[in-house]
Amino acid sequence: MMSSDQKKRVVDWVEENSDLIVDAHMKYWEWAEVGLQEIKTGMHMADVLEEHGFTVERGVAGMPSAFVATYGSGKPVIGLMGELDALPSISNKAVPYRDSLVEGGPGHGCGHNSYAATALGASLALKAVMEEENLPGTIKCFGCPAEETLVGKVFMVRDGVFDGLDACLGHHPGSMNTSGLRSGNAMNSVKFEFYGKASHAASSPEQGISAMDAVELMNIGVNYMREHIVQEARVHYIVEEGGVQPNVVPPYARTWYYIRAPRRDLVDRYYKRLLKMAEGADLMAETTHEVEFLTGVHNGLPNRPLAEQVVANMREIGAPTYTEEEEAFAAKLGESVPREEKMDRLNKLSLFIPEAMELENVNLDSNIYDPFGEEIKGGGGSSDVADVAWNCPTQQFSTAYFIVGAPGHSWQHTAVGGMSIGQKATVFASKVMAATVVDLLTSPELVAKVQKDWVERMKGLTYKSPLPPDLKPPLDQLEKQPE
Repeated sequence: MMSSDQKKRVVDWVEENSDLIVDAHMKYWEWAEVGLQEIKTGMHMADVLEEHGFTVERGVAGMPSAFVATYGSGKPVIGLMGELDALPSISNKAVPYRDSLVEGGPGHGCGHNSYAATALGASLALKAVMEEENLPGTIKCFGCPAEETLVGKVFMVRDGVFDGLDACLGHHPGSMNTSGLRSGNAMNSVKFEFYGKASHAASSPEQGISAMDAVELMNIGVNYMREHIVQEARVHYIVEEGGVQPNVVPPYARTWYYIRAPRRDLVDRYYKRLLKMAEGADLMAETTHEVEFLTGVHNGLPNRPLAEQVVANMREIGAPTYTEEEEAFAAKLGESVPREEKMDRLNKLSLFIPEAMELENVNLDSNIYDPFGEEIKGGGGSSDVADVAWNCPTQQFSTAYFIVGAPGHSWQHTAVGGMSIGQKATVFASKVMAATVVDLLTSPELVAKVQKDWVERMKGLTYKSPLPPDLKPPLDQLEKQPE
């Protein structure tokens, strides 16, 4: 039995309208649009919200698929985030083996179709009950493009789209029902373009200036720097262009770096060193270079009171159960994950959740876990959710959507999202999100606890956007829409 009538009503609304939520989940899964190309996904989500009485502002922060949909008035103002983008090259049918839905096409291997559909379902449920109950407060649903390239929310934050929130929630699919408290890494994404002079590499190499030499010399410097940065930091790179063929001294080369660290100030420090290394490479190779700063994000700031309230609602609502057919699908999918890889992931998880090692022979985990990981600073990937969290109390939670042990950003994740296992996770997440927002709308004490936690974490910190004020979203990606 739910602890309040309003919470019961939003949960019931989600259950009664689950077909609408699952329909959105599946549409977004099938469309699988990559970052800044999520035109159909963003338009559908915004259209549905508008049809249900939300005021929608489209194309915010200069991105066609980004929007903010608002319902209600007054305090508190609660945000619900929906991420829109898929990942390239991991299209898969809803089958427990590798079989692309679109050959070479994108797929929702990070479950953002669920992220978006959850925010949509919760927002609609909240609007219905707020209207019936005359509940005060404002809800804002955000359509957030290009999380995978760390573009969407960081531009939206810089341009004030998230201003004025008292709290914000997001649901990211996972393999467990919980709300993690790890902070993740701050990051910069930057490209270096080097310019030299072409020449015949055999008959007149002395007349050439190799841009590729500069790329290699810069990376040698970066490799030596690795010994002198904090243990949790990461610097990784690719060479995007390094020449056309070996008998021509490369007049142009381009390399792309990610610099990650547990704190934003460390990223800034290491980034300055990379800029010096590019200058040093020029001196050695006699090249010139240009820097293209793409984006940057902060390290995350979790919110324990929000996480605890989310998990309490998970327990009150109850996690999904699975049919024999769903268990068989997950077991077959699990056969594609090497056992040693699964055990490696469970070993890492067991540092925070001792029960993780009991999942060795489990594919679908219906347990609900307490918030975890707060003691770990940095590590792992980066997210533009962090920049929202530096501006208001923010917390993500996960529901068991992926099979236990499968790698992130994988075809296995895409496959499970196209069938009932993923759909159940989205409906459950919509209930949990809506119930938690009801708690925030009806409990000034909870809002005060959430904001106190945020203020304490922000002591001594001031948010400064990592983006230059004149930097625009890289909309040239729109020209690269795959067929």
